[in-house]
Amino acid sequence: MSAALRILIDADACPVKDEVYKVATRHKVPVVVVSNSPIRVPQGTLVTRKLVSDAFDAADDWIVANTDTGTVVITADILLADRCLKLGASVLAPNGKPFTTASIGGAIATRAIMADLRANGDVVGGPPPFSKQDRSRFLSSLDEMLVKLARRTR
Repeated sequence: MSAALRILIDADACPVKDEVYKVATRHKVPVVVVSNSPIRVPQGTLVTRKLVSDAFDAADDWIVANTDTGTVVITADILLADRCLKLGASVLAPNGKPFTTASIGGAIATRAIMADLRANGDVVGGPPPFSKQDRSRFLSSLDEMLVKLARRTR
């Protein structure tokens, strides 16, 4: 028997919360919006808010503690993605690209290289600006991920 399907959003800097609400409503999947500061969520039974302390990694730690194989985690945080993947969760970045066990090692290595470059004073650009294509890819990827998980949990 698989775990109940749900979505956890690492919400403090998430640009696709409204998109998550739309897709989750269509699939009737509960959503928990996890943040260090109050965030407005839509009224209804499917979306709840979890306010955690402002301690370092408090939101990440709560998400990990509440993650299992039926969970879809929405985050741009590579280290949180790695922790959730190890628990069997499905993880999706806000740009619509899934984190997988095959891709997470490379993402962690790139993150470390970029951190070293910044620490040494090298000027490195950040991620590209969030685009309409990212939003569209996210909607499609989340829908596809929920359909796949729903089949698995039946």
